[in-house]
This record gives sequence, structure tokens and C-alpha cells, in this order.
Amino acid sequence: MKQLKIKENYLLLKNWWETIDLTNYEKSFLNKEIIYFNQQLLRLKEKKIRIGTYGKSGVGKSSVLNSLLKKDIFKTDIINGTTREIQTENWTLKDQTLNSLELLDSPGFDFCNIKYPDKVYSFINNSDLILFIVSGDLNRNELSEIRSFIKAGKKIIVILNKIDLFNKNELKEIIENIKFKLPKDLNIPIIINHENNLKNYLTKIINQYGEILLILNSIQLADKLFLSIKEQRLKRRKKLAQSTIGKFSTIKASAVALNPFILFDIAGSFAIDTALISELSKIYGLKLKGESTRKIFKNISINNLFLGFTQVGVNTSFNLIKKVILLTAPFTNGLSLLPYGPIAIIQAAIAVHSTKILGKLAAKEIFMRSKASFIEPAIMIQNMNFNDPEIFKHINIYFSKRNLNNNFFSILP
Repeated sequence: MKQLKIKENYLLLKNWWETIDLTNYEKSFLNKEIIYFNQQLLRLKEKKIRIGTYGKSGVGKSSVLNSLLKKDIFKTDIINGTTREIQTENWTLKDQTLNSLELLDSPGFDFCNIKYPDKVYSFINNSDLILFIVSGDLNRNELSEIRSFIKAGKKIIVILNKIDLFNKNELKEIIENIKFKLPKDLNIPIIINHENNLKNYLTKIINQYGEILLILNSIQLADKLFLSIKEQRLKRRKKLAQSTIGKFSTIKASAVALNPFILFDIAGSFAIDTALISELSKIYGLKLKGESTRKIFKNISINNLFLGFTQVGVNTSFNLIKKVILLTAPFTNGLSLLPYGPIAIIQAAIAVHSTKILGKLAAKEIFMRSKASFIEPAIMIQNMNFNDPEIFKHINIYFSKRNLNNNFFSILP
């Protein structure tokens, strides 16, 4: 059943990715995110979990990994900053359900002479599981880094290394201090790196949750890529939508200002508004039929009192005045025509303003409707049933931050 889970989710993500048609600009702009996702998709297919180690310089990240491997694979030295770039090594565990495990060693995040620090952080942040190595109580910088990973929805295990530097009471106090500083609701494990403590704990965690951690991270990376694609497309569509709204505002302003006939004016305005909504729907990739377009226009007018009033009430009133002016012109030797120009200008200004409001509201309505036509990878996680909610709390943090940080309405016209 577990094998089926990985296979099912791999095929879902693979099929999702194959349905996305990217432009050359998008491929170039999102090149890094695309590479990360495709690498993760391959690891999912191969059932290969990635475990990243992170921490400040001198805490013994390399030595922790060497103790797990029972080999001196990763270079260590008494001088801090021996590791200056990401290094990887495969690790084999007995009775593991995954095909392989990849251990990542990383430079200390506080070491100045690091090649491509952003790349190092991205590698670790894209790991399925993060071992955050400390050699004492958490300082402000370490806590900041941990919070950054938590915000990103990562599963973290804090590893307390170099315990021989402390006596029993000091060690107990350090653990209590670390617990106090970490979020209480997440229950982040704090494991002492002593003899086989760490190996036994990781063996248990990976055998029990390794596959689901691999699946969750794969879906999360797909979702991050999806959000990046969506954001870029909305930014580019915003300019086109603003230009379209401006064009229709000008057309409507001219038609309303020059036309003295009430019924024709209302019908013409309605036709222009529905045409605007139709054009906006094309820009945002939602194919609307005439009935749907009219329904959106009706809903917007009803829900926005100012828009509905200006579309009908104000224009009707001004057109009545303009008609009276034209009818009385022969009897006043044309003097009654003097207010005609200012009234037409006012009507034009109102038409521009109301059309812009309509355009913005229509773009929002169309965007909300178009969301239903997208297949979001995040839905795959939301539809999962977890037997042990405790270990999946981190993913809920990602979703809460995702909803707050990706308010795409700010990118609408």
C-alpha cells in the first residue's frame, strides 16, 4: 500500500507538470524553481529521501554525518568553516522502505566565505527532512534560521552535538532552554548525539514516516512552483488588463458624452461593459459565454451601489438634461446649449471612473472563477488523511503562511 502511495503521487505530479504549457520567458525566469522541482520529482520516482544538515560553523555537522555513516566521508577539522559548499553521500539503513537516502552536509550559515549562500540555503530548504545541529543553547541567529524553516513548512529535528563539553545538570538545563525557545505547538524533537541515539531515532522516523515526508515535500515544491508561475502570469496580465480597461473607458466616455438619447446610451453602455468583461475573461484564461458575461455584469452592478447608480441613475438624469437643452435651444437662440459641454465632460469623467471600477471588479470576479479551472498541487495534500497528526503539523504552517503571503488580488488591476 505504501508503494502505491508513492507511485500514485508521482503520477499525479508528473501528469500535472505535463499539462502546464510554459512560455520561453517563464522557463527562463523560473529556471531555478523548475530544476528543483524536476530533481525532487525524480527522487520521488526513485524513492530517494534527502536529509539536509544545517547549523552555524563549528557545531560538528560533518562529524554527525560521519558518525551516522560509520566512515570519515565528510571532511572535518579543528578550524571552523572546513565545509564551504554542499556535499552529499548516500546512507543505507536496515529495513528501510525507501530505496535510498541522501545526506547533505552544508557550510555554517554564519561563515562568511561561502560559495553561493542562497544556493546552499535552497538545497537545505528543499530537503525532505532537516537536521539542525547545535552544540549548546540556541542563540538568536540559530533561532532565526529555525523559524525560517518552520515558516517554510519544513520538518526539523534539533540535534544536540558535543555533549562531552557539559556535565549532566548543564546538559539538562540546555535542553530545557532549547525547548522553551522553540514553538510549543510543534513539539520539535531534540535528540542528543550520543552513541547510537541519533541513528536509532532516525531509523525509526524514516521507516515510519520517510515515504510520506518525501511525498509531502514533492507536492510542496510543486505547489511553490505553481504559485510562482501564477504570480508571474498575473503580473504580466495586469498590464494588459489595465490597458484594456483604459481603452474601453475611453470608448465609453466618448459614446456617453456625445449621445443625447437615453435608451441608446444605456444600451450602448451595457454593450461596452459586457464587451470589456468578455475581453478580460480572455486575458485571464477563462472562456465565458454571453450569458455568463451578462451574469457577472449584473452581479457586480447589484453588489456595488455606486456602480449601479452611476450606470443608470446618473447617466439617465444627465441625458434628460441634455435632451431638454437640445429641445429648448431654438427658443433661446442657442443660449441653453452653453451647459451642454460641461455636462458632457462630467458624464465622460463618470463613465471613465465607473468603467475602471467595473473592470477591476470584473477582473477579480473572473480570477476567482478561473481558479476553479486550475489544478493546484496543494489540493493533493489537503485531501490526504494522516494517521499521526503530530508529525504533519509543520505542513499546516506552510498552508497558513501560503494563504497570507500569496494574496494574488494585489496583482489584479
